[in-house]
Amino acid sequence: MEDISVLISEEELNKRIRNLGEEISADYAGKEIHLIGILKGSVIFMAELAKRITVPVTFDFMSVSSYGDDTVSSGIVKIIKDLDDSISGRDVLIVEDIVDTGRTLEYLMSMLRTRDPKSLKLCALLDKPERRLCKVQPDYCGFTVPDEFIVGYGLDYAQKYRNLPYIGKVLQG
Repeated sequence: MEDISVLISEEELNKRIRNLGEEISADYAGKEIHLIGILKGSVIFMAELAKRITVPVTFDFMSVSSYGDDTVSSGIVKIIKDLDDSISGRDVLIVEDIVDTGRTLEYLMSMLRTRDPKSLKLCALLDKPERRLCKVQPDYCGFTVPDEFIVGYGLDYAQKYRNLPYIGKVLQG
């Protein structure tokens, strides 16, 4: 088992997600918002965020990969699971666990724009701007984090630690 230190506590996460829900609800007042969760990392964040949004919400999910079996992005994005429903004419909010290099999200957002959404915005729990290679900026962001290997609250290390109720930094040992 890895040694993990708490970077963002469960209490801090709950407070910030509540604030994001309030901000999104105000921005989309009188509208319905279609959340697109990027699997698998966004699931916990999206569920908690959706509970705190007061306008009508619908869900869909996508699964994409640019890593394959490597730990460094290949830059080639593969759609593993596409959307079930059309986003044409809808207010769409992509929900992501973390924005890192931005390559995958840049490709994904460009592709989704061709599907004629009424609006398309990005909400990320975490932003790691030090690693950014593309001009992708979340419209809604939970926390800016340093360039560390982090897990928890949906983020994994070899499919483990997604269920941690906090964001933790993996300590090198």
